[in-house]
Parts: sequence; C-alpha cells; structure tokens
Amino acid sequence: MREDTDPARDDGASDVHAVSDAEGNLREDFRATVEDAISARDVDRLKTLTGELHEADMGDLLEALDADERRRLIELLGPAFDFTALTELDETVRLQILHALSPATVARGMRDLDSDDAVYILEDLDEDEMAAVLEHMPAPERVALQRSLDYPEESAGRRMQTEFIAVPPFWTVGRTIDYMRETVDLPDTFYEVFVVDPAYRLIGSVSLDRLLRTRRPVLVTGVKSEQPKVVKASDDQEDVARMFERYNLVSAPVVDDAGRLVGVMTIDDVVDVIQEEADEDLRALAGVGSDEELSDTVAYTARSRLPWLMVNLGTAFVSASIIGLFEGTIEKMVALAVLMPIVASMGGNAGTQTMTVVVRALATKDLSSHNARRIISREVLVGLLNGVTLATLLGIIAALWFGNAHLGSVISAALIMNMMAAGLFGTLIPLAISRLKLDPAVASGVFVTMVTDSVGFFAFLGLATWWFAAG
Repeated sequence: MREDTDPARDDGASDVHAVSDAEGNLREDFRATVEDAISARDVDRLKTLTGELHEADMGDLLEALDADERRRLIELLGPAFDFTALTELDETVRLQILHALSPATVARGMRDLDSDDAVYILEDLDEDEMAAVLEHMPAPERVALQRSLDYPEESAGRRMQTEFIAVPPFWTVGRTIDYMRETVDLPDTFYEVFVVDPAYRLIGSVSLDRLLRTRRPVLVTGVKSEQPKVVKASDDQEDVARMFERYNLVSAPVVDDAGRLVGVMTIDDVVDVIQEEADEDLRALAGVGSDEELSDTVAYTARSRLPWLMVNLGTAFVSASIIGLFEGTIEKMVALAVLMPIVASMGGNAGTQTMTVVVRALATKDLSSHNARRIISREVLVGLLNGVTLATLLGIIAALWFGNAHLGSVISAALIMNMMAAGLFGTLIPLAISRLKLDPAVASGVFVTMVTDSVGFFAFLGLATWWFAAG
C-alpha cells in the first residue's frame, strides 16, 4: 500500500505536499515527476503538480530544471504559470527564461503581478528588450511600470508598489470601509489607507486596525496619522530599510518631489532590500562582484573576480619587498622563515575582524565622526589585549620549539605590534575610504591585508635583525 505522500501517485493529490524534504530542499523524485510530465506534454498533470506551489518552491523547481525544460514548462502552463516565481530566481536564470520567451508571453505574465514584482523582473533586461515587453501591455499598466523604471536603480521608486488605496479627506470611516468591500480591483495586501487632497498630495494615513475600531460617521481626517513616515521616490533603498528598522514600520507612503503620493513600500520589499544589501556587502568584503550568482558561467565568474585579485597581487609585492630587505637576516636563522607567516596571518585575521565590524557600522550609520575616535581607541586596545595573550603563548611555543628564548621574545613583541596595527588600520582604512565617498566594503580587505602583512614582516624581521646585531 502506497503512502499518501508518494509524489508519483497518479491522481497527483499529494504531489504538492512532497515538494521539499525535511531540510527544505527540492525532492529529486518530485523534480523527476515534473520532467516526465514536461516530456509527455501532459498539461493537466503539470497543473496538478505545480498548481498549489508557493512561488519560492516554483523558483527552486525552475532552477533545478535545464534551460529548455524551464521554457517548455512555462509555455505548457500558459496563464496558469505565476510569473512571481521569477522574483525568486538568480538573475542569470531569470534572464535566460526571459530571453527564451516571447515579449508577448512575458507581457501577459507581467499583467497579473504587483507593480514592484513586475519592475523587479523587467529591470534586468536591456532597454530594447524591455521596450518590446512594454509594447504588449495595456497603456495604463505600461505607463505605471515605465514611471517606476525611470527612477534610479536601488531607489524607493524602483521598489515601491504603485497599487494602493487613497481616499479624499471628506470621506467618512464608513464610506471608506464600504468602498474597500465593494471595489474588486484592490491591492492583494495592504496595511493602511492614505488620505490625499485633489492634487494627490499626501495628507496622512489611517492604519486598518484604527479604521476598523472607529465609528462609521467619523471623518478619516479625524483618525489619520498627522505625520506618517514618508519615503521619497528618489531615496536610496538602503536608507528606506534603515527607516523601517528604526521605527518598526510595516508600510510607508512614497511621494514624488512635489509631495504627490505615487506608491507604497511594504515590509516584504524591505526584507528583500536588507537581504540584497547584506549579500552585496559580504561579497564586496571578499572582492566578489555584487551581482555574482551561483548560476553564472565559469568565464563570467573568473572575469568578475580577477580585478581585485590583480590588486591583491600588487599589494603582495609590497609585502614581499619588505621580506627582501631582511634577506641576510633570514639566511642566518631559518627559524625566521618558519615563524614569520604566523605573525602576518594573525595580524591579517585580527584586521579582518576589526574591518568587518567597522564596515558594517558604517553601512548602518552607527559609526560617524562623533564616535570614531572612541572606536579606534577601543580596537587598538582590543588588539593590545589579544596580542599580549597570544604573544605569551606563541613566545613560549617558539622558545621551546627552537630552543631559543630570545627568539620567543622577538616574535612575541612583533605579534603585539602587529595586533595593535591590525586594530588601528582595520578601523582607519574603511573610515578613509568612506570619507572618499567610496564603498569601504569593496576596497578595505586588500589594503588591510597589505598593511598587516607589511607591519608583521617588518616588525618581526626588524626586531630579529636588531637582536642579531646586539648579540
């Protein structure tokens, strides 16, 4: 007797419950079942298998299929395919799908989406491809999407949803509630009703919970928020996300330069922004392109990573040249060559720790000129404290290993100096890059590593040279 969770069951009644395994990964047997249905062009079977899938699960399925199967699945499902699933894909996969489909097919899919999702999908296309899709859309929807696409990338205007509920100030609570009950074409999800004047300038907003708790005859102006947190369409999306975090917002109105209401930002959009910005900063710290995806080709990935590796090669020669200054000292004691990478690597790791904290603090605006001096002092003292602790342990090990107490003292002193330098320059370099109006996440790592390597080599070999000369 087969269990109800068998994904190969003919009636398909349980297929939607067997999409993922216990860890949330797409089940191989479910993917194989979908592939079989695609090969057989079994439209009814495909609709049964995918009809109740969440867009995130559909995104996992699309990424698991090959390029031709993705196109055929979308074409076979036709209007039953929810294009929202494309927002869950890597950019490379999404573009492959959009290029494989006709502009008319893409336009039909866009019509059923919220405006923010449609913009998110279309903005990666070339201008000609985008124009070809927009040509197949009705004029009102085309104008609304084009207006959002005209805003700068990573701005609130690109992220906002243009579907919202706005009412005039002379409406009562009862009339507003009746309007929402009787109107078919409302946003799928909304949290507040906006009050606007005849020119569509924002007057205030009314949260749904307050609206439903107020008596029907009361004017909406009597229960509106006097000073709602307002987002300008030109605002950077990261600043908007920070505002949502600071004030615990669920949604916020978006206005243009004239104060007219043009859209709304909601918490689901902000969560996506936070994730994207965090991913971008994490990649930048490692010298990886902000748009690199797991689905990218080998050639593209190699090309995007090469520039910072070239910069790193150049800075490595700086560290190597410092070692060259002490070539004679190294020849006298091979132990120096064995131990000096320890000093450099410990300083590099400490510098990376400090740099990561500082870059994140700069990104969240927690670090400014008001507290920079205190943070610098703190990181140097942390370097000193950790340096003393690690230097004591390293000095003992080096002395016992090579039977030379003086060598243990030399490497201990060098490690303390490099750990303090790591705290100092791990803070100063990101701050300096930020003052130059550049992204500290992109460039800091290479230069912090160069400084800690150079200071570590110079301190250790310089002290060793002095010790030889004194001895």
